Amino acid sequence: MFTFTSVLTVALMAVPAPVAAATITVAADGSGNYTTIQAAVAAASSGTVISVKAGTYHGQVSVPAGKSGLTIQGASGTATDVVITGNTPQSTAGAQGSATLLNLAKDTTVKNLTVQNTYGEGSQALAVYAGADRQVYRNVRMLGFQDTFLSWGGTGSAQVRQYVYKSHIEGAVDFIYGNGDLVIDSTTIVSLNRNSSNNGYITAAATNASNKYGILITRSTLSSSAAAQTVALGRCWHAGNAADAIGQVLVRDSSLGGHIRQAGAWQDMSGFSWKTCRFTEYNNSGSGKTQGTSDRPQMSAATAADYTSQKYLAGSDGWNPVQP
Repeated sequence: MFTFTSVLTVALMAVPAPVAAATITVAADGSGNYTTIQAAVAAASSGTVISVKAGTYHGQVSVPAGKSGLTIQGASGTATDVVITGNTPQSTAGAQGSATLLNLAKDTTVKNLTVQNTYGEGSQALAVYAGADRQVYRNVRMLGFQDTFLSWGGTGSAQVRQYVYKSHIEGAVDFIYGNGDLVIDSTTIVSLNRNSSNNGYITAAATNASNKYGILITRSTLSSSAAAQTVALGRCWHAGNAADAIGQVLVRDSSLGGHIRQAGAWQDMSGFSWKTCRFTEYNNSGSGKTQGTSDRPQMSAATAADYTSQKYLAGSDGWNPVQP
């Protein structure tokens, strides 16, 4: 006859112990399971952590849609220790082909590393192509010139969501762009100095008109060595000349350097007026914040309460990767 204690013991024995996620180690010097990140991605299954030892890794890393749930992380925790580098332009390889990191997988996390495209001026050349839902980038340095980071859900109203936290993004032209639902939080955004009266544009949103949220920059620092008032916050990108690409960008609770334009902070693009898009600011600081210029729309506090990081990313499933 079983006692209560013996029944409890049997019940506990029947519960399988939790299984730790598999970890694959990548090391350029041969001390890991693989010498390339791409080989590790090919071997990984959902839930795998790919831990990358310090080194420079050349060529594209492609994470296909079937590799959901991966984590790719620098082993040391210092983003400069692991560098994924490429120099392919979009002019010869297309947007996906140019991206140093092509991430098409849902529920992926990338952290503690650097992704760069060193091609420079002359063509769009992506560092990161973020092309799937519920992606997180934490402590990632993204370096490029034109089109550094793309958040892209394809044509139409379908959207992907990405959260970038405590990272570093730099470029000169449209270097944070796309039609995704993208939150950039507590991040340093650096505009490169082209030594010109026009030192470029930070964002180029192509948010579909049916989508309330597009690009949110919050709790971040916008800086540059460029001359005062020579960098625009963004311009209105109608991808493929689509009339319903009514970009949405909000810059809020951030520190703006003096490189940000007072007049002309938002710019027209390809014949489309910036006024056709949804561009606003809220509660910014720094010498680049608005001095009352009429073409820098400010969001009201009441409206801003509905434009938080959590609201942007919640979707229909309540996703909330937002850090305090």
